[in-house]
Amino acid sequence: MTVESAAAILVTGPIAQPATGGLSNGEASSRLHKDGPNAMPDTSAHPLRDAQLKFWAPVPWLLEASIVLQLVLHKYIEAAVIAGLLVFNAGLAYWQEGRAQATLAALKGRLALNASVRREGEWKIVPAAELVAGDLIKLSLGGVVAADVHLLEGSVLLDQSMLTGESLPIDAGAGADTYAGALVRRGEATAQVTATGTRTKFGRTAELVRTAHVVSSQQKAVLRIVRNLAVCNGAVIVLIVVYAWVHAMPWGEIVPLLLTSVLAAIPIALPATFTLASALGARSLAKVGVLPTRLSAVDEAATIDVLCSDKTGTLTCNELSVTSVRPMPGFNREHILGLAALASSDGGQDSVDVAIRSAASHEPVSDLPKLTQFVPFDPAKKISEARATGANGTEQKILKGAFTAVTALSKGSPGAAKMADELEKQGFRVLAVAIGPQSELQIAGFIALSDPPRVDSIALVTELKALGVRTVMVTGDAAATAKIVAHEVGLDGPVCPAGRLPEPIRPEDFSVFAGILPEGKYDLVKAFQATGHGVGMCGDGANDAPALRQAQIGIAVSTATDVAKSAAGMVLTEAGLGGIVAAVKEGRATFQRILTYTLNSVLKKIVQVLLLAVGLIITGHAVLTPMLMVIVMISGDFLAMSLTTDRVRPSSTPNSWNVMKITVAAVALGLCFLGFCVGILAVGKFELRLGLEALRTLCVVSIVFGSQVTIYVLRARDRMWGLRPTKWLVASSLADVLIITVLANHGLAMAPLPLSTLACEFGAAIVFGVMLDGIKIPLFARLRIG
Repeated sequence: MTVESAAAILVTGPIAQPATGGLSNGEASSRLHKDGPNAMPDTSAHPLRDAQLKFWAPVPWLLEASIVLQLVLHKYIEAAVIAGLLVFNAGLAYWQEGRAQATLAALKGRLALNASVRREGEWKIVPAAELVAGDLIKLSLGGVVAADVHLLEGSVLLDQSMLTGESLPIDAGAGADTYAGALVRRGEATAQVTATGTRTKFGRTAELVRTAHVVSSQQKAVLRIVRNLAVCNGAVIVLIVVYAWVHAMPWGEIVPLLLTSVLAAIPIALPATFTLASALGARSLAKVGVLPTRLSAVDEAATIDVLCSDKTGTLTCNELSVTSVRPMPGFNREHILGLAALASSDGGQDSVDVAIRSAASHEPVSDLPKLTQFVPFDPAKKISEARATGANGTEQKILKGAFTAVTALSKGSPGAAKMADELEKQGFRVLAVAIGPQSELQIAGFIALSDPPRVDSIALVTELKALGVRTVMVTGDAAATAKIVAHEVGLDGPVCPAGRLPEPIRPEDFSVFAGILPEGKYDLVKAFQATGHGVGMCGDGANDAPALRQAQIGIAVSTATDVAKSAAGMVLTEAGLGGIVAAVKEGRATFQRILTYTLNSVLKKIVQVLLLAVGLIITGHAVLTPMLMVIVMISGDFLAMSLTTDRVRPSSTPNSWNVMKITVAAVALGLCFLGFCVGILAVGKFELRLGLEALRTLCVVSIVFGSQVTIYVLRARDRMWGLRPTKWLVASSLADVLIITVLANHGLAMAPLPLSTLACEFGAAIVFGVMLDGIKIPLFARLRIG
């Protein structure tokens, strides 16, 4: 967006002129009652409702049904254990997610300001929440515009970068409109309120943020995994019950068998593991200056293959600086900067004047004329001026401002128009500087200003490309300016034409999307998601908030507004963009940990249900009881959560939750695991001639030992000894093996087995693990898991 086009947006048609005394208190009260406060509505869910939702999902439903069955069977200890597991699951998720920031909290707080308003003929200070349409308010230097307003008199320099993405402040005078959230950089004006609360431009952005939503890959993966397990294991459970009924098994044995089968099918710790892994990833990111506001954002960072990045304040510094100085013949660079500095305010907040004075201070000139008078920038004339006395005592006038305004007051200079045109075509904001006696002013040169790229923007684009993530620029700025900045940061693809987005649209079609409004950024993110892409959005302003919320992972830079930070899934707390790459890498590491646990969990659930079926055929009885199944759940599911701390090798390309491939791999390896368990059962039944209770102990030990082996097989995508495990994983494995060995050897909650039998079973599990590792490698390669 150019300065001229942005200024044009401000101009609107006439509105009814208010009474000079402002609204009466009664009228203001009536309008406040009718329209509501000038604030964002509170849409946050009640904490109790959040807690209730943790018990209302597929996995909790199965656990709750199991508790009811246990109570019906008067198995109170088993019911209490399962209830404890259920509460642990819910409590962990609630505690971790409760630490995330509420998305609309800052949007509401942004309007929690005071405003100077005229009521009953007097100026008074009132909370901004009490403003109503028709109020007369005063805009002053350094203040935040508290509502959408129409300027009636005076002139101000407005910084609307957080709303429009335009880095250059806009001069606004009588007849112009501006919006809630704009910052007054210079001047003073009286304005009439035209819209408040959710009806403001700012409020509509907030509404977009509230309605923007994308279901996380994590949520979808858990639901699909549970669904697949329910379908697969449900069918097996039905066959088990039918087989038992056909073979006249007493109902006293069928009901516990059914309950054991249901418990065997529940991936009880899967949701908690997802939460814990993401929480640990979030803690690691916090150490490098990245603060996740939603835990799902950690895992989502692994899935993005395109990053939509705002320009102003994200890829650039959102701070004007002098880019080029073009002196006319007879002048030099240092003098041009020095003269422009004389015609710039000292100590003000005008970003143009600050940039020029800063540049001039680094290139001082000793023979500048002495300043005698300074006239601030006049938005109507588009110039600022200074009067100075030269070394010979002659009075000189210095002008600084728009080229057309300065040339109209000075003598024509050959080549000046061409020089100015060249700079403007490069996307710079161009100021002309003239000096001389009142009647003989001449153009001394031109100063080009721009918002320079961050020093680490090029590195960000390059590193993300190496990680398989394509970066595209999405900005409300003009195409010419956007293309120049894009080239400087390494984005050299085509620019999308302004207007309606092409359909369908893919990230590889364009490198730059310019002239995009907040709704357009939001629509672009949705369009990319519709074509199957994982989309990240990086921004800093309120105009980025809807897209930040809609994206799989929204990233707000450290200098972002509160609005952007609260809408984003991650906030960079330190300067620079290196945190984005860190987020992607940590997300992929977290993904690998969750993937390992998921494969292990699905595999075990399939094996446990099928072992009940095969064991029923071999022995005529259930080879596992509800209590043994609870022991397996505690020792296997929960101790295996130590995988969330494991060392992993993040993938070099974006990850995705392909649940079908995960299921196929788990079934294939699960059948191998089933063969191991059935082999152990067969040896116990036909070689060792063990009784039913001893066979049950043999089976539960085979599941625990085999599960530990599969963990080490699955944790590496190549050979299982290629990556050293963490001490927490080793400790949990030792604890698991030790606990089940002590229980089995001493006959606690199960029939006793001699240590020699348990040692042989452990040795067989190690041999099985080596064989399974050889099967895993080609299987994973074929399914592209890793």
